Amino acid sequence: MANLPDMTKHRGFPSGMPGTGVQFTIRRGNAKGATPVKAMPRRARPGSKEHRIDAAFLHALWHHFGAEPFERGNLDAARLNLLFGREVVSVDPEFDPTSYDAMLRIDERVARKSFPESFDDVFEV
Repeated sequence: MANLPDMTKHRGFPSGMPGTGVQFTIRRGNAKGATPVKAMPRRARPGSKEHRIDAAFLHALWHHFGAEPFERGNLDAARLNLLFGREVVSVDPEFDPTSYDAMLRIDERVARKSFPESFDDVFEV
């Protein structure tokens, strides 16, 4: 087996959204390198299944990390990409999009405007 890169595993973070097959975390690092984190267009309209999944992921991020910076670690790049550059931003001006060690944070002002339901104590799936 190839050497797998070290990455922080966020213990207690939900692995995905129940009943959807959508993952929020990955099990192991990619031996070929981390999938780059980059802003991707989001086409999901409020009320759609895709919007609910994005809101659930942001809910998990907020309730796990709050306003504090957090390491990318084992968070799924596909999910991050739909929030990156808007609700989730880089902490470091020298941001490496292919690093599992990259530091991110929630832009609370933007996130509350885009996904107010993510800040409720309980997220209804």
